[in-house]
Amino acid sequence: MSDPIAPVTPQQAPEPEGRHQAHGPSIGRPAAAIGTVAAAALLIVAGVVQILEGISAVEADDIVVVGPQYSYRWSTTGWGVVHIVIGALLVLVAAALLAGQTWARVTAIVFASVSIVANFLWLPHNPWWSILVIALDAFLIWAVATWDRGTAIA
Repeated sequence: MSDPIAPVTPQQAPEPEGRHQAHGPSIGRPAAAIGTVAAAALLIVAGVVQILEGISAVEADDIVVVGPQYSYRWSTTGWGVVHIVIGALLVLVAAALLAGQTWARVTAIVFASVSIVANFLWLPHNPWWSILVIALDAFLIWAVATWDRGTAIA
């Protein structure tokens, strides 16, 4: 018969359900692992697309249009550098998210928001590409903001 007042050793103690591990998702929480990988993959895709958009602008590709009536007049090279920097930051945040860093979720939302603003201002130069990146960033913000690490797969 066991003593009801006996101390519980760490091997016997169950982990509380609402507690998250500080070192990233564990194998025991498959939804957290899947959510992390999915959000990081989406960040990588958004970052790479943003970098490609920036390279296209820096190279003054034929798909970039420079309209004379645009209020936010800036060279395509300047816009290209902005897109490359934002894309690189998104890829770095994806790496942090894969490493299990809790700050990466908020940072991903902030950088995706900045990306939306940059692509909105870039609309007259390349509307279809900008709409694609804006939609990808909006979905990314939704995915990261609504992802619940505590949900288990049934």
